[in-house]
Amino acid sequence: MTSYLMNCFLLAQFDNNGGGGGDAAGAAAGGLMGLCCMVLYLLPIIAAIAGMWKVFEKAGKPGWAAIVPIYNLIVLTEISGRDLLWFVLALVPCVQIVALILINIDVAKNFGKDAGWGLGLAFLPFIFYPILGFGAARYQPQPKM
Repeated sequence: MTSYLMNCFLLAQFDNNGGGGGDAAGAAAGGLMGLCCMVLYLLPIIAAIAGMWKVFEKAGKPGWAAIVPIYNLIVLTEISGRDLLWFVLALVPCVQIVALILINIDVAKNFGKDAGWGLGLAFLPFIFYPILGFGAARYQPQPKM
């Protein structure tokens, strides 16, 4: 059975055109499909980064911090008004899910939004961060409890 599957795999890769070079249209279509997939992959990432950049600037922090991997979490923790202990908790596996949700909820509250908006920031950042960053929301830090 294994040799049958191996033969099928090898024969599927055999070019039976005889002259070679007859697959230019297929290669072009594959390249175009790969380009479309790459754009669809990068578009939400770019939207989230641009939105986070504007949120950082609204909070008086450097916007470029949104593209620095660990530093952006430190700045996000500062914007939320939580202690740096929450940054450490956000690095611990399994605990990080709860920590990041609570940090995002506090970021939303500091911009005058509710907890539902914070859940949106946590689970759909490519939608909610651009709305928060480019919208009319203002940074109003809440007093620490």
